[in-house]
Amino acid sequence: MDAAGATLQPILILLAAAVLAVAACRLFALPPILGYLTIGLALGPKALGAVADDAMTRHLAEFGVVFLMFSIGLEFSLPKLRVMQREVFGLGSAQVLLTIAGCVALSILVGSGDWRSGLAAGGVLAMSSTAVITKLLAERMELETAHGRAIMGVLLFQDLAVVPLLILIPVLAQPATGIGAAIAAALAKAAFVLAALLLAGPRVMRAWFGLVARRKSTELFVLNVLLVILAMAFVTGLAGLSLALGAFLAGMLIAETEYHVEVEAMLGPFKGLALGVFLPIWDLGQAALKK
Repeated sequence: MDAAGATLQPILILLAAAVLAVAACRLFALPPILGYLTIGLALGPKALGAVADDAMTRHLAEFGVVFLMFSIGLEFSLPKLRVMQREVFGLGSAQVLLTIAGCVALSILVGSGDWRSGLAAGGVLAMSSTAVITKLLAERMELETAHGRAIMGVLLFQDLAVVPLLILIPVLAQPATGIGAAIAAALAKAAFVLAALLLAGPRVMRAWFGLVARRKSTELFVLNVLLVILAMAFVTGLAGLSLALGAFLAGMLIAETEYHVEVEAMLGPFKGLALGVFLPIWDLGQAALKK
């Protein structure tokens, strides 16, 4: 098989499996996310091995995570955070911190004794899909109930906790001797980049999207959204931070504009697809961290 065929093969496998999984979920009236989770676990290198552990697959996963984190950032709302601060910083912080602490303790007691793998695993287990759970609550008309507000508070804190986790987890792969200095340097660099983007970003984003929207071109609007996502990822990558952090910030900034509804409608079908690309190679990241 030539290079082009080798490049297309894992993409075709993932897309074909995703089509079959979504069709099966629709047939049995199940959420499509369950299908993506199933094919992700089945096709990964620790199961059937249909997706190989190579550089191309890792790059594919990186792009999947970028678009996934953009969709999470798009759901993040600063006004909603202010209104629900008791649920967010009470229940939400307790859920995330206790989950991470439990995984770290378990890793030290019965695992390899390396707290870093426990922290990474705890950060993953503490997260939930805001899009899926919000949709289920809305379908049951439970968003404004007491338990609905509590759940939304936990989900908002999880979205907020993504930012420090995106900064810390890549640093954990470094040698243990210099990890303290590496974490401090990463947090300082992230604080500078985040301050610059969040202070100037909303005004620039509103003006830029307004300029693009006045052209009244759907193609131009779609291209502009892709440009913003990848440009923000590129900026954070240049700063030594993760590409996913830049995509998250892009989503958060667009969420503060009046065009976020159009962007959400445009990217809605691709949220699950991003999961379908990322999940098959989740354990590759775990293997890289252990190395």
